[in-house]
Amino acid sequence: MDSAGLSERLPHITGLQCVICGAMYSLDEVMYTCPTCGPVGTLDVLYRGGAHRHEAEAGLLTMWQQPDILPAVPPAGLQKFGGTTLLGPESLTKLAAEIGVAELYIKHDGLNITGSLKDRASAMVVAHAVQNLGRQVIATASTGNAAAALAGVCASTPGSHAVIFAPATAPEGKIAQMVVFGANVILVNADYDTAFDLCGAACDEFGWYNRSTGINPFTSEGKKTVALEIAMQLRYHLPDVIVVSVGDGSIIGGVHKGLVDMQRQGWLDKIPHLIGVQAAGSDALVYAWENQLSAAEMQDRPANTIADSISSRLPRDRAKALRAVRQTNGAFIRVTDEEILAAIPALARGSGVFAEPAAAATFAALKPALAAGMIHPHKRVLLLVTGTGLKDVRSAMQSVNSEKPPVVEPSLDAVHSQVKHWQIA
Repeated sequence: MDSAGLSERLPHITGLQCVICGAMYSLDEVMYTCPTCGPVGTLDVLYRGGAHRHEAEAGLLTMWQQPDILPAVPPAGLQKFGGTTLLGPESLTKLAAEIGVAELYIKHDGLNITGSLKDRASAMVVAHAVQNLGRQVIATASTGNAAAALAGVCASTPGSHAVIFAPATAPEGKIAQMVVFGANVILVNADYDTAFDLCGAACDEFGWYNRSTGINPFTSEGKKTVALEIAMQLRYHLPDVIVVSVGDGSIIGGVHKGLVDMQRQGWLDKIPHLIGVQAAGSDALVYAWENQLSAAEMQDRPANTIADSISSRLPRDRAKALRAVRQTNGAFIRVTDEEILAAIPALARGSGVFAEPAAAATFAALKPALAAGMIHPHKRVLLLVTGTGLKDVRSAMQSVNSEKPPVVEPSLDAVHSQVKHWQIA
């Protein structure tokens, strides 16, 4: 590695700022969170003004296309991440009318390499670790998606190694991804929050670089690229509302960070309202928003939901999540597991997008948010779909349990008896 410090080697970054107290640190002073505020004091990476605004180029879009407001460039193997499809409004006219909004868009981040938006954070953290820090072993705690993403990214990056701490209850599809990609996996006989703390202790013990959400400020820099892409795809004419599913708070915080970074550069004239969606069984941020709590005042809440990707007793990026909603005059809303399950086939049949439970939660929240006045019918609304339904096939099958296809004898008579009940031409 270059003997110069990070601040000297990354001159377009002015430093790191605590979300809680506002203290500024150089890149060479602090690695994870604010020394004064502790773990709740997550950090923002700040950039100099005058960045060049890039436009979308057909067929070439990736997460790396705004280099002046990113901390790293992609090493070999990571150029392919991001660049996911943005649907609507033409293809979603019928669904928008059924829901009751003027225009509907879907950013389908389940189309990332390992099937979730978490690829963005893992790619950015690994790029930073390898290029800027000279670190090879990167660890994370995860309910599944961040772990699969880190495993896939490290498999794409020669010389890097992934260490995973995940609850033993993580869906089989996500565990399979970790193992197939060759990560070193530790399944913890406890929940995500416990796995998170164990990962941090192990990183301290063994000197691994900690990618975990709410600890590493560069995860936000990866996740914010979804907002940069949305802006590019819409030629910087953003929707009125963006709906994001929320567990640890890092994705909604990252979306907000991307929007703010673009506004500071003079690229945007407004920032959309952000609506955060939590499962009713894991609603710590909804509770904090309803009761006007600060991030520092938040306490553990129950975490029991089918949407494993957004299950967290005490969201680690809670300060950024609360800031995202409060600064954009947005809202938090909870949806039940039953509403989430019903949303999986409803979203798929209305848009062609197959989402895992946590990702389908954004669609489940639309009608309740409209009824509560959080979203107005004349607004342009974008749903961020964060993960493919193939991540959790068991939940997908549960969502259509009463509609399992019949088994018939191999004869045309048997086919005739089925076809007569179908509502097709």
